[in-house]
Amino acid sequence: MLQRLYSWTMALAEHPKAIWWLALVAFVESSVFPIPPDVLMIPMILARPSRAWLIALVALVASVAGGMLGYAIGAFFYDSIGQPILESLGKGDAVAEFNTRFNDFGFWAVLGAGVTPFPYKVITIMSGWTGMPIGTFIATSILARALRFFVVAGLLWKFGAPIRDFIERRLGLMFTVFVVLLFGGFFVLRFL
Repeated sequence: MLQRLYSWTMALAEHPKAIWWLALVAFVESSVFPIPPDVLMIPMILARPSRAWLIALVALVASVAGGMLGYAIGAFFYDSIGQPILESLGKGDAVAEFNTRFNDFGFWAVLGAGVTPFPYKVITIMSGWTGMPIGTFIATSILARALRFFVVAGLLWKFGAPIRDFIERRLGLMFTVFVVLLFGGFFVLRFL
């Protein structure tokens, strides 16, 4: 099923209204859809590098708006909608433990999920469920998603097709390493 969704999403990149499809995919990916908007962004930017920044901006705005939907699902519909989504993603068992610590590290959780391969939708729903301050959630989502989408757009704009393999295979790992080093640095500073 995921392969069919991936193929369908890739085909949207060639659609005349691809920018609108990107907005839709970025919006729903932030709360329920399993395929990240990068799948659409990459071929769209490679086809029209002059629109790289617009494409990244559309993904950013739609993703943050979709994140607010995920937040609302967690805040108002966790039992009926949020919990089944998290269980379908294999994250249902970790909810109780996660909730007890989430708001202490909420900014970092949103930032980490926003730039790494960790499913951002899990964090958006959890942010609403745990009652993270909405201002913190929105500001961190903007920061994280802008970092992710504009780095992808910048790399593709500057290097074009040769950088595609790096982005698809290694950029998630690089963002993960960056977040781990960032967390590690703050941990060391705090406890030394």
